[in-house]
Amino acid sequence: MGNEALEVNPPNATYNLSTNGSDWLWTVFSIFGLSLFIIAAWTFTRPRGARLFHQIAIVVITTGALSYFSMASDLGATPVPVEFRGTGTRQIWYVRYIQWFISFPLLLLELLLATGLSLSDVFTTLFMAIVLVVTGLVAALVPSTYKWGYYTFGLLALFYIWYVLLQHAPRTTFAAGASFKAGYTMTAGYLSFLLLLYPLAWALSEGANVITVTSEMIWFGILDILAGPVFLFFFLWKLRGVDYAAFGLQSGKYTYNGVGEKQAAATTTTANGQPAVNGGANVAVARADSDAAAVDATAPTVTTSPSGNV
Repeated sequence: MGNEALEVNPPNATYNLSTNGSDWLWTVFSIFGLSLFIIAAWTFTRPRGARLFHQIAIVVITTGALSYFSMASDLGATPVPVEFRGTGTRQIWYVRYIQWFISFPLLLLELLLATGLSLSDVFTTLFMAIVLVVTGLVAALVPSTYKWGYYTFGLLALFYIWYVLLQHAPRTTFAAGASFKAGYTMTAGYLSFLLLLYPLAWALSEGANVITVTSEMIWFGILDILAGPVFLFFFLWKLRGVDYAAFGLQSGKYTYNGVGEKQAAATTTTANGQPAVNGGANVAVARADSDAAAVDATAPTVTTSPSGNV
């Protein structure tokens, strides 16, 4: 049985996905699915409280797998009139923008958490990533030349992201040490180069209708593989020897093999060896009782003679 996706879900536009394009998308989905199982298994090799970077990767890969399952099934697209090179409509894949809306900010968060950037800088950079994706979606849905206005706004947001990744973040102090800074520089340059190719692919496909929908899928599929599984595997591998405590991202709200319970019991015991209740106030009371008992033990004993004299 061959690929029947386009028979079950017929294309809804003049310029649409081909069966070969659907086959390629199923391949990309398989790559994302396999990567998801590998990273999930890798996550369980990490101690609890030190899995944040791996769990972010799981979210990114899961989102990509769902997106490519939809596109391979010829679902998640809407027809939009083309502006250049012919007449008719072209499939605009909004499900891909949903994927990018979730995964792109998380990829940046994965990188920036390893730097010394302030929380406000990280927040602004993630917001610019959202602006980049949203303006791309709006531009793709606009059939007139006004789409290029949104395209320009997206490029401005991308310039800010490049500035943070390549200029601002490398100048901060890395908690993990200078050894990881070299790894960050390599991964940030790699991701920045891929981000240069995304707007170019958009302009030639959904923007100007120069390449076919199948060619668009091949181009974006390769980019998503490189920016998703390949990037995340490399980044997590670079983190394997880094002390996770240096990032200050551990949570104190978990109990691992009873360690948390033992520490809690050790820190809530009074001087008399009795468990403290209601926190530090009762510990203070217990200490006061202990001090009073010590004073009574050292006080001189007064006795009286049979005649009543001292």
